Parts: sequence; C-alpha cells; structure tokens
Amino acid sequence: MTLVLRTTNHRVEPTPVLTAVTVGSDPLLQLHYEMQAPSGPGATRCLSHPPELSLRGIPVMCSACRARRDWLLINHGRNVWVCCRCSNQWLEPEISRADFDALIAIPDGTTYSTVEQGLRALGFDGAFAGTYLD
Repeated sequence: MTLVLRTTNHRVEPTPVLTAVTVGSDPLLQLHYEMQAPSGPGATRCLSHPPELSLRGIPVMCSACRARRDWLLINHGRNVWVCCRCSNQWLEPEISRADFDALIAIPDGTTYSTVEQGLRALGFDGAFAGTYLD
C-alpha cells in the first residue's frame, strides 16, 4: 500500500489542539483527538522506530522478510501504518494516533513533498532490505 498526499486550495483555519493528557479516558474526547489533522489537511507524519515493537505482548514481525525491528511508523489521520526496510507496509489497527503522538520525542523534523520521497530518503523503499541500521 502506498500513501499519497492530497493537497487542497481552500484555506482551513487551525483547530485547537487537544493533548493526550487532556483527553484522558473519555472515549468521545479520544475520538475527537484522533480525528484532528496532525498539522493540516491531508498531512502525513513518519517516525523512525529502531527497537523492536511489541503490540499486546506480541512482537511485530514483517511478513515479507521476517524482520523484527527497525520500523517506520506512518500516521495519516487516525490510521498508523508500519513500514519495513524491505518496503513492505501494513495498516496496524493496534496503534492509535495517540500512541503515535506518545512516541514522538522531537516535534520538528524534515519535511518531504511526497511520502514516496520520504520513504526513499529514509531508506524504507527496499534499498536496505534485510539490513538493520543502528
């Protein structure tokens, strides 16, 4: 699956941002928080996650190359995809947008004009298949 960014020509006023701490355990606030665009309409964010990823105690493994670490997490809207170095990607419903936000340590990062350019620049386009980069 390849994510494609879409741009719009109309102006959108920024909405007030709720933090994960404000959301708490209220399911309606959580849904509202997850439905907000991260930094504008159609924005996609990527996060490198070098260590192993465990969901509900089960380690994540790539179905194509059997890799167990060195992931790229891609957030678009309320969905999060996991991308492997072999370029295999899948939607991971166990990771919410709030979980993705909790993993972000550095708020500023490099901006790429398309997701494909970002995947190529970060080495998740299949060029480093079978290689762990530390």
